[in-house]
Amino acid sequence: MLLPCAVRRPLLRCIILSAISLWIPAAARNKEPYAMRISCGARDDITTKPTNTLWYRDFGYTGGKFANATVPSFIEPPLKTLRYFPLSDGLQNCYKINNVPRGHYQVRLFFALIADPSFDSEPTYDISIDGTQIYSLKSGWSNIDEQSFVEAYVFVTDRSFTTCFHSTGHGDPSILSIEILQTDDNAYYFGPLWGKGTVLRTAKRMTCGSGKSAFDEDYGGNHWGGDRFWLGVSSFPDSGQPTSTEHNISQTSISPNFYPENLYQSAIIGDDEQPDLSFQLEVDPNKKYSVWFHLSEIDSKITGEGQRVFDILLNGDIAFENVDIIRKAGGSYAALVLNSTVEASGRILTITFRTKPGSHAIINAIEVFEVIVAESRTLAKEVKALQNLKTSLGLPLRFGWNGDPCVPQQHPWSGVDCHFDRKIVKWVIDGLGLDNQGLKGFLPNDIAKLQHLQSINFSDNSLYGGIPSSLGTIAGLQIMDLSYNQLNGSIPQSLGQLMKLQILNLNGNLLSGRVPANLGGRPLHRASFNFTGNAGLCGIPGLPTCGPHLSVAIKIGIAFGALFALLLVVLCVLIWWKRRENIQRARKIAAAREAPYAKARTQFGRDVQMTKHYRPHEARNNAESGKVPLLETPDGPIFESNAIARYVARLKADNHSHTLWLFTPGTSFTAEFPHVDRYYWTMVNLPNFRKVLGEVKQADAVPPVPSQEKQAEAEEPVRSKVEEEVAEKAEELEQGKKLYRWTKVDISDEGNRESVNAMIGEEDVFQGEALLDATCFE
Repeated sequence: MLLPCAVRRPLLRCIILSAISLWIPAAARNKEPYAMRISCGARDDITTKPTNTLWYRDFGYTGGKFANATVPSFIEPPLKTLRYFPLSDGLQNCYKINNVPRGHYQVRLFFALIADPSFDSEPTYDISIDGTQIYSLKSGWSNIDEQSFVEAYVFVTDRSFTTCFHSTGHGDPSILSIEILQTDDNAYYFGPLWGKGTVLRTAKRMTCGSGKSAFDEDYGGNHWGGDRFWLGVSSFPDSGQPTSTEHNISQTSISPNFYPENLYQSAIIGDDEQPDLSFQLEVDPNKKYSVWFHLSEIDSKITGEGQRVFDILLNGDIAFENVDIIRKAGGSYAALVLNSTVEASGRILTITFRTKPGSHAIINAIEVFEVIVAESRTLAKEVKALQNLKTSLGLPLRFGWNGDPCVPQQHPWSGVDCHFDRKIVKWVIDGLGLDNQGLKGFLPNDIAKLQHLQSINFSDNSLYGGIPSSLGTIAGLQIMDLSYNQLNGSIPQSLGQLMKLQILNLNGNLLSGRVPANLGGRPLHRASFNFTGNAGLCGIPGLPTCGPHLSVAIKIGIAFGALFALLLVVLCVLIWWKRRENIQRARKIAAAREAPYAKARTQFGRDVQMTKHYRPHEARNNAESGKVPLLETPDGPIFESNAIARYVARLKADNHSHTLWLFTPGTSFTAEFPHVDRYYWTMVNLPNFRKVLGEVKQADAVPPVPSQEKQAEAEEPVRSKVEEEVAEKAEELEQGKKLYRWTKVDISDEGNRESVNAMIGEEDVFQGEALLDATCFE
């Protein structure tokens, strides 16, 4: 139960947290609290002894670099790596952990040194949590155990947790570990100032009497109380003696703070020589501190009320008067917790336990927290707009745009001006100043989400692309300087809606088109607009006169039309060229066929094609079926005119007409026709050709060609009867060929298909092998 206590001075507020406090079911008893422990710089998850604590690797939470760590204090976890943030990565770097359940958390960060002598041995920097600065490392921290970490109690309201490290120019921030441990929602409630807008930073926490430091985990404490570190002290510098007991202590480990029982089994107690106790703590002036006193009567000599009574003073002011532990706790060996808040006027906080006559003071443990009012955050949609702007502008790492752009107020983002809007109780962005920063990106459309902007200065960079028309929706914009970039396109008409715009510098770009009329007349109203240095702009005094203005859509249409016409011309040229090539190729083929050697080669191929090996049963069938012309020979019948002519030609031994007349015995004549010569000798030496033609030899020279009359006279006397009959048949065949008429028929008709099949002969085969892939008609 929380009981208000009257105090003598208005600056002091006190609350008694009794061991018989009302049960507040803030912590879910049926499940473990959320816990996230990160080993900074670790590439793999790690488990540490002796408590088998699991530490997660820090991949994906932040930037920076990792290195081996030197741990300066026995308090720190036994981890071997750390993460540090060089100045080249920017002035602020952050860890952001998402999907953290909403609630109240104990957050602890341990610091360490980089295990490399080339680095500054002890960096100093500032630490913030969710935009609120909670601590500044002091010089010499690596030599003081309690300064090797910082701890705070914060509320997570948006399921994400962010802690940032702000460089102060004294070395690179280096982090050993981060712990995020869920506690009871009402933990460390201290009065009206307590709430979600309050952060409690641990300034001092000590267990008295034992002299042994420990964590809650070592005491076997409830996890809903977190894992607090208790610095062990056996006495105060000028007073006190240690005492302890093994007696059980009642009313411990209860909500909302869940203090472990071991905490109350030791104490510092005054003696006869010095019955009072006194302790001093270094603090920051003008800050509020919440002080928690842990008391239990563990002296067996004190058995009843009134035997030990004392006052508790903070900086000389009474916080609690006539403290009687047995009376307030309900007996001996029972826990009692008292809490008071004080504002420090100087750098020292003095805590005094002043006894009544005949009494000795006693104290089991003390906690001191700095009360920090949490900073209001920047409007979320404007933070997101700045993050998108960071990406589109290609902002270098040295800008360090991480965390919240406006808070902590000591470390706003470079190039960003902030304003606190009391109506919405949020910070907003009212200025961007990124001129002459070597930026090479573009302006995104969602820059207009920064609706509170009054000035924009991106001059002297290398920005490209167009000017977003959405800028015309920022009603309060007064200054826009985009000069000396590489912006192109036209000036948006929407800029004419900016009635508060006083300075508009667009000079030194690649803009084109007509300047909007509602901007052209604005300089008459004491505004300063500069459009010079854009060769394509026109339409106002000082710029060229505009000709017929074509819209962007029309320009695109014209470009596509011209491209189509060009492609059509190219296609026509290709078609003409292809047709010309085909005609020339056909002429060359026709001319080649008229050559004597080509005619001979063609006739030779036809002879071979038309000649069939003698197959008696086929010959008999052909004879019986009435196929003509037909020649009966001693070797059997021969049909088809070409075959008959060849047979008759061979009857005369000295007749070489069955070979090309150029190739008779001899050499050297065809040297000037190497390709023809090679083709011919390749063909005539094939086995099937040799069987028909026999051995072929080459002539020495071109034999004289007799005239047709002499040739006829020479041939006429040597005709035999068989030759005359063959000539007769050949003449009849030639006469018949002239009467042939070819007709295209539809073979899908059954009758037509049967007629065509009857005309098609069997496949030509020469000595059992197909000679050509062709169809022969009877």
